[in-house]
Amino acid sequence: MNVLDAAQQRYTTKAYDPARRVPEELMQQIYGVLRNSPSSVNSQPWHFIVAATPEAKARMAKGAQGEFSYNEAKITHASHVILFCVRADADQAHLDSILEQEQRDGRFKDEAAKAGQAKGRLGYVNLHRYTQKDLPQWLEKQVYIALGSAMLGAANLGIDTTPMEGIDVAALDAEFGLHERGLTSLVMLSFGYHAETDFNAGLPKSRLAEEQVFTFL
Repeated sequence: MNVLDAAQQRYTTKAYDPARRVPEELMQQIYGVLRNSPSSVNSQPWHFIVAATPEAKARMAKGAQGEFSYNEAKITHASHVILFCVRADADQAHLDSILEQEQRDGRFKDEAAKAGQAKGRLGYVNLHRYTQKDLPQWLEKQVYIALGSAMLGAANLGIDTTPMEGIDVAALDAEFGLHERGLTSLVMLSFGYHAETDFNAGLPKSRLAEEQVFTFL
């Protein structure tokens, strides 16, 4: 499947077939897409919690109670569910861990190149922390890049998905002890195969016309 076909066929699944599982080898590809997602200055301010068993999905579903109960079945009936978490801060320990990994991966020809990378990345972090004062929002933007990558990657593999912002982030933070790890939950993504009862599967895709969303210079 080419990337345009995947984008055109992808839609937000409203009901999953609980009897169908996504093969593990396909989910491994999704995990690889997430790990290799781009982020500004390679900041990687994310963590992904994966639920693949009924017990694990029941824990995820604690974030879909009360006013968010409309999303519960999209969690419990899905094959896999991933909770996308964002770092509360791009602290020095996190920046150092990225830098050391880059060195292990052979990205620096010498110490000067390594120092330049560290300075440049910290400059962007401090720009958002002190000048623009939008560091949390900037970090969240990076996680949403990963979310988009995962949805398109899944569509390319013939896997249905449902992104969910309608979740109780406080309940999920508490369930998984995220604050103690310097994290907070942000958005959830279900994976699986739609049920025959999914009304959205048969609806035509609707997007604004090309001339409304593009300006070609």
